[in-house]
Amino acid sequence: MEQFIVKKEDILINSLRENLTKYSKNNIKTFLSKEMVVVNNSVQTRYDYLVKKGDKISIRETKIRVPKLRKDINILYEDDDIIVINKPAGLLTIATTKEKEYTLYHFVMEYLKSKNKNNKVFVIHRLDRETSGIVMFAKNISSKNLFQKSWNDNIINRCYYAVVEGSMKQKEGILKSYLVENDKSYMVYSTPNKKEGKLAVTLYRVVKENKGYSLLDINIKTGRKNQIRVQLKDNGNIIVGDKKYGSESNPLNRMALHQYKLELIDPRNKKIIKFKTEMPTVFNKLIK
Repeated sequence: MEQFIVKKEDILINSLRENLTKYSKNNIKTFLSKEMVVVNNSVQTRYDYLVKKGDKISIRETKIRVPKLRKDINILYEDDDIIVINKPAGLLTIATTKEKEYTLYHFVMEYLKSKNKNNKVFVIHRLDRETSGIVMFAKNISSKNLFQKSWNDNIINRCYYAVVEGSMKQKEGILKSYLVENDKSYMVYSTPNKKEGKLAVTLYRVVKENKGYSLLDINIKTGRKNQIRVQLKDNGNIIVGDKKYGSESNPLNRMALHQYKLELIDPRNKKIIKFKTEMPTVFNKLIK
């Protein structure tokens, strides 16, 4: 846990930036927004909160950290054309207007350039920031185009583990709906209008459940934005920690959604390739 003693009176964000030099400005803003900053045993979220000389500031344990690049990138597979990573929750796949460097893309690029400064990296597909699991990158533009061109046709299985709130009425089934994105709020919703939305199909099976939660094994047959999150919400079973879609608790300090298997036809040789990871151990905390 990071901690320091304030040396001079200033607003909180300035004091944090002055003392936490290994973190970016956006990292520090994240600490504040996620209630990770503690001043004299009291959580503070305001950037302009006035701190005084002698105040004790600490950052509570969190998944946000600066990775030791080659050690912390969990490489599942690598060859001359592609690299496959097990992405942690809380990390963007690619940059946004608000965050440029704390991304999986950035860390993979630095890893590859540490081996050869001329190496490059290209995005093939992505996962939501709060979702952990398998992400594939290309090392050259021709491989990127080859995999992306036939991506949906070549996918065989995209499987996830999810812990949801409550009990599923049907222990095994198929969720189907038409999804549309609201351009103003960036939220995805279901619509009954086939012409307005895109068909999303999700297969699920209850693996284990208790009084409060259910562990699901999920296989998506379409790759719509936020489709698992939206369809489970519609079903009355919000994913644990998914505040965007209505979860009111976050016992794991992350969203409980993890892609554990990606199986597809390799467009380079038409052979089947499969990548797998284990279920995050923290999921077991809720399902005992």
